[in-house]
Amino acid sequence: MRTRKSNLLVALSVMLMLVLVLSACTGSNGENAPNNSSNGEPANETAKNEGDSGSVYELGKEPLEFSFYGHYDWYTMPEWGADLATKWIKENKKVNVVPVSSGGAAKNKMSTMIVSGELPDVIWMERGPDVEQLRAEGMLVPFDDYLDKYPNLKKWAGESTLDMLRSPDGKLYQFPNWYTTQPNGNAGYLVNKKIYEELGSPSLETTDDLYNYLKLVKEKYPNVVPLELGQTGAGLDVMVSAFAENRPYTFNTMMAVPSGDQLTSLFTDPVYRELLQYISKLYREKLISQDTFTQKLEQVEQKIVTGNVAVYVASSPTEFGAKGNAALTQQDPNAGYIMVWPVHKQGLDKNKIFPGDYKQLGWNVSVITKSAKDPEAIFAFLDWFTGPEGQRTIMWGPEGLYWDGVDEEDKPLFTDAFTSDTKGRDELMNSTVNFQWNGNTVYVDNAKMKFESSLPAEKKNWETRWQSEITWKTQFNTTEYVNLDPAGDTEEGIAAQQILEIYEKARAKAVQNAGSDEEVSAILDQAEADAKKAGYEKLLAFKTAKWQENRQKLGTQ
Repeated sequence: MRTRKSNLLVALSVMLMLVLVLSACTGSNGENAPNNSSNGEPANETAKNEGDSGSVYELGKEPLEFSFYGHYDWYTMPEWGADLATKWIKENKKVNVVPVSSGGAAKNKMSTMIVSGELPDVIWMERGPDVEQLRAEGMLVPFDDYLDKYPNLKKWAGESTLDMLRSPDGKLYQFPNWYTTQPNGNAGYLVNKKIYEELGSPSLETTDDLYNYLKLVKEKYPNVVPLELGQTGAGLDVMVSAFAENRPYTFNTMMAVPSGDQLTSLFTDPVYRELLQYISKLYREKLISQDTFTQKLEQVEQKIVTGNVAVYVASSPTEFGAKGNAALTQQDPNAGYIMVWPVHKQGLDKNKIFPGDYKQLGWNVSVITKSAKDPEAIFAFLDWFTGPEGQRTIMWGPEGLYWDGVDEEDKPLFTDAFTSDTKGRDELMNSTVNFQWNGNTVYVDNAKMKFESSLPAEKKNWETRWQSEITWKTQFNTTEYVNLDPAGDTEEGIAAQQILEIYEKARAKAVQNAGSDEEVSAILDQAEADAKKAGYEKLLAFKTAKWQENRQKLGTQ
């Protein structure tokens, strides 16, 4: 789920040029959509007179069906109604969601749907220029008229978050996923507990400590990967946090580094250079996977679950870590995984090291297209889905199994089965991960933490424990750096695509081919020169302007 967000900036560059001349082909049959919707409250929705401008759609009174497209190569929506949670929603709220698959080629699929004028009712996608292009071409439905009638989104996301999501026309078209007003996130360092203890539980505080530990692992456990950085080496970016205070990996992925009131080149940044020199050294000494840039996600998962990794660094290592911990401890109670405080370069303040980040806007968004016959009814469902009852249901299943009733704060009262039937609970939760399109971080995390705080240590959820002890304390607020990317059909957008290719090639080459620190620097020097020719300075100026706009909106300028 959240693990993939750092590498999911899906471009529509082929589609965008077509869109400019195809706005009449959007299949827009929702211009005069029925004025009915759901009040978004957890229970007891009250319908008003149909046709009245103030009427409220009563969710569950009549069937609601809509098509849903996840705009990602990797995403395949599970069957709606096959698990306990969506089965309950389908039967009790009379909602059926029909999947539209990307077929593993999201960019081409989107282009085809636009050309044919057959857009799905809902598109789940990244924020940014792709959304804005659809909006500019009149393909999306604004939500402003629904916000007060269905108050969950407005209540839980807050005005400042919604304002950050508004388009240049001042309207809101995006329904955020995993939005938050408090720290969240799982980025950090996962450590194989048994290997660590058998090696004497040495210090793992500094980058030198980590290097020495990885060498020891290689010597004592030749069949174990000392350091796993995940698919396409994503953990590499996470580790930039070790070399500077207040430095989340977000700066790597946006290919720009703040310096004063400007965004400057990543390629000339001394912190980024030090990171790549460190990783290149680990690669040369075979302390990290030699297939780091080519392995599949399934291969990474298998290594973690079977315990064939000593240290795993990722933007969300807890996802595989929880599975691995459960599998390993079942075989050996002394096995499993732990997390350690993020490592840092000697001399830095460990309390200013942030391997991950969080944003008020969360991960991605859902948009409703004008192909929808009843967009307000769809919004009503999404608003209910992001509210307390919707979140309780999609996270922990229908009432009566793992939770029964709510407390004075509308938090679920978890049953004994929640802690005794951990296998069944985890299977249910895993079955609904890919339906969590409108995650309400504050509600879910606070409900979970309130319950966990009441349990003895041996009964605490593994993932929740490390979130409360380490990961949530080491995530950096990067809300001011959202929405910096230009549209793909602009001069800056074309430059951005070229520079991304330069960045990816230089990153891999510096790690895999450089024989020394000097060679890493030479590779980055060439990348800087190539990026400048591609328009890097103009792109940085564009991003700086967008960044300053964000800071003004947030009052941080």
